[in-house]
Parts: sequence; structure tokens; C-alpha cells
Amino acid sequence: MNNSYAIISTGGKQYRVRSGQVINTELMHIEKGKDVELGDVLLISDGEEMIIGNPRVDGAKVVATCLEEGKARKIIVFRYKNKVRSRRKTGHRQPYTRLLIKEIVKPGGEVSTRPPNPGPLPEVITNGS
Repeated sequence: MNNSYAIISTGGKQYRVRSGQVINTELMHIEKGKDVELGDVLLISDGEEMIIGNPRVDGAKVVATCLEEGKARKIIVFRYKNKVRSRRKTGHRQPYTRLLIKEIVKPGGEVSTRPPNPGPLPEVITNGS
């Protein structure tokens, strides 16, 4: 089994990703099916060697494919002030981009991929949504 993973930064958040994993990131305005290179790689590990960036690993990238763009579940925001009949109810749906991680490229150009999984779809990681 391949134990390689990378820690990337996108949209002000950090994600621990593996090849074949599906993640939800902040909205990136990418067409469905297009590839995107995520260059803010903070750490790469392949099980034996760990490369830690300062703050980034130069020459490393993570290649991902956009699966879809959508909105998360609605969050209700209700503000209430006691004894003054003040109430305010609003909702919010956070937009996201769902990415499939294809490969992790080390600084030397070495590619770390995982063979396709014939089983069900990979897990989806959400940050509070």
C-alpha cells in the first residue's frame, strides 16, 4: 500500500491529501473536468522520506481534477435580543469546489500516484459543512 500524502494550502485552509482522495475546498471558479495544479505544498511524505517546506516545498505540486462546484448545506443564523422584540433570521450556503486528487509531484518531478480503486467512491472531507 502506498502511504504517500501531502499537506497543501488553498483558500486559507490546509488539507492533508492522498492520490485518489476527494476534497471540498473554497470556491475556485474552475470548469467541471478541468485539471488544476495546487502549488502551495507545505509537506510531502512517501512513508520513508519526509520533505518539509520553509514555508513551501519548492518545485512540488499536487494535480487535481474539478468534479463539481456547488453549495454546502444551509446554515441558519438567528439573532435575538431579549425584551426589545428584536429578531433577525438569515441563512448562508457556503460555495465550494470538489476536487479529485490525481497525483502528488515531488520537487524532482517524481510522481506519487495510487492505482485506481475499483471499490466505491473515495471519502469526502468537509470542513464544517
